[in-house]
Amino acid sequence: MKHFTFRRLFILGIIVAAIICLIPTFFNTWPHKKINLGLDLQGGMHLVLEVQNEKAVEAEIERTVHELKKELRAEGIKHLGISRLKDNSIQAKLQGEQAKKGFEKIISEQFANLLIPSPKTLTDGFSFTLSLPDEEMDMIKKMATEQALETIRNRIDEFGVSEPDIRMQGDNRILLQLPGITDPERAKDLIGKTAQLTFQLVNDNANVANALKGNPPVGNEVLYQNKRDSSTGNVTKVPFLIKQQVLLDGSLLIDARIEFDQFQQPQIGIEFNRKGARIFDRITGENVQKRLAIVLDKTVYSAPVIQDRIAGGKARITGRFTTEEAKDLAIALRAGSLPAPVKIIEERTVGPTLGADSVRMGLLSMVAGGALIILFMIIYYKGAGFIADLALIINIVLIGGGLAVFGATLTLPGIAGIILTIGMAVDANVIIYERIREELRSGKTALAAVHAGFDRATLTILDANVTTLITAIVLFQFGTGPIKGFAVTLGLGIIASLFTALVLSKSIFDLLLRNKKTSTLSI
Repeated sequence: MKHFTFRRLFILGIIVAAIICLIPTFFNTWPHKKINLGLDLQGGMHLVLEVQNEKAVEAEIERTVHELKKELRAEGIKHLGISRLKDNSIQAKLQGEQAKKGFEKIISEQFANLLIPSPKTLTDGFSFTLSLPDEEMDMIKKMATEQALETIRNRIDEFGVSEPDIRMQGDNRILLQLPGITDPERAKDLIGKTAQLTFQLVNDNANVANALKGNPPVGNEVLYQNKRDSSTGNVTKVPFLIKQQVLLDGSLLIDARIEFDQFQQPQIGIEFNRKGARIFDRITGENVQKRLAIVLDKTVYSAPVIQDRIAGGKARITGRFTTEEAKDLAIALRAGSLPAPVKIIEERTVGPTLGADSVRMGLLSMVAGGALIILFMIIYYKGAGFIADLALIINIVLIGGGLAVFGATLTLPGIAGIILTIGMAVDANVIIYERIREELRSGKTALAAVHAGFDRATLTILDANVTTLITAIVLFQFGTGPIKGFAVTLGLGIIASLFTALVLSKSIFDLLLRNKKTSTLSI
């Protein structure tokens, strides 16, 4: 046991830990963290989404119009019309000097962020054109893109994609790389679903047929419910006349989950926060025996009759879902609605066959390069070459273990980083061995020559590797997906190379030469 010093036990512990961490990558065992394969190795989807953030500005203007009308109504100020124009400005028409002054007071007190040019005088009153400052519109667009990014990230995380790469690209674009996706259409539907949930009353007092002819009552709109025939699978659209006033929306949701009714049909159980529960309680209490439509992305999912006040803030969405549809809808509702629609402007699908070919060729190049290096070290450095080769193999194991511990994604550039690391690891051994040879020529014993050789080579090796490590850190910080994959393996490889070259190799030499007093060494 005297040969197993603390240092050697520490080295052995690191190697064993790396092997244990690497095992789940090849066998489904504990621990469950393993090396994930990137899009270029296992196939998947590459998408570039464009956030229609102009729609977010339009929605903000519409909310402002609604709030402005509400404030005027509360103050008893009559107007001739307030509407959003195509350039996202607000036009307000008022009659009489008193209404004009009251309007200006409300704007200055409640809507100070709006720009108000001088009103135009009309024959029957005054016309105001209000607008948001350019800085505020830019901020709304930026926030819409950032919120869309987080919403999509939450949906993808719940969808179960391993190691997705999701990031901003420009001002209004989002780049997604989704490795291992087997159902691209389902993923696209989930990503693009706006998921704007609203609760609105059904207008049962007006004629739906007249509304379908293009004459809906003021403040109403025609929305449709998709009904699927269970026997034929055909979908029919059922029209509803829906009041446009939104009584409650999905922003107050705290949970959405898939449930099953007494017939084992999937449905969505939703739950509101405390504020939402109070609003839902009031809505249902005030509208007993009326139909409340549950609308998602302008589609009616169900329109049940309110039989009684519903307390507790819980409700169900039914609609003849399949289990997958119900699951995806629950994910979209939990993750939150998109602040603006997204449009897929670029789509690439990498097949698993191409990925398998990439893995095979990458591994083949790594094995071939490693074999040539191993052969060279044995021929040129003889017995010491075996130690270098052992350190090289352990180096690769340590890199693999590190990738598994961090749950990193291995890409083709990552394999290139490993191959580059193999060359750098051998380069460190070459520097050390040449120093040892010089010490042996000066007449030192084998053990003294080894110690002196390592001491003389350490600073040179550290200089070369630390500068490369800094480069790897910079690449990881500022690079994109493939560049980051290269930087991760390069960085781990440099750390592993320093450990195997300066610590492991020296410990092996010490162990083999501890009782030797001769100056001979196979190198």
